[in-house]
Amino acid sequence: MDATNAIFYIAILIMSVVIHEVSHGFMARHFGDQTAYLAGRLTLNPFRHLDLFGSVLLPAILVLTNSPFLIGWAKPVPYNPNNFKNKKMGTIAVAAAGVLANLFIAVFFGLILRFSVGLNAPEGFYLIISSIVIVNLALAIFNLVPIPPLDGSKILFNLLPPSFYNAIAVIERYSLVFIIIFLVFLSNYLVPVLTFLYKVITGFSL
Repeated sequence: MDATNAIFYIAILIMSVVIHEVSHGFMARHFGDQTAYLAGRLTLNPFRHLDLFGSVLLPAILVLTNSPFLIGWAKPVPYNPNNFKNKKMGTIAVAAAGVLANLFIAVFFGLILRFSVGLNAPEGFYLIISSIVIVNLALAIFNLVPIPPLDGSKILFNLLPPSFYNAIAVIERYSLVFIIIFLVFLSNYLVPVLTFLYKVITGFSL
């Protein structure tokens, strides 16, 4: 992938992770927590959310090394679950909001791609729309992995009974190690899921 396409993909990724994080903040506010709002994080201004490693360096490395899976993250939007009207459901809803936002974007642009066939749109149009779908599907799938601090862990851990608390504490303590292991050895297993969902939504194969 050349430098222009790499910058293009990273730009899409940055805006997608920003929307992901802002969705967390709006959902937290819906459940009664104003932390993200007071911190000035309920904005689409990317400079309020960028994480140097997760938003720029890691995506650039993955793109330049032709990684089959492009992921990244922004600075987490702060929230205090103790302010939620319903702490358990609020935490699950906040975690799910980011994933659902990316899925919504993927489906919305995926349907545009599906129904634009035969319109003789410029080739660049299909490239942009396809890239948006791929990046947002990748973010949604990756964030559902149940390893802290990913959203999947917050959803799963809040659904587990108290007997799992000790195991959860161990996973949270060594979460960085688990994330690295997953990225190095297991992330390729998410590619078939991405490929399947892309075809279901757009009607095209990757």
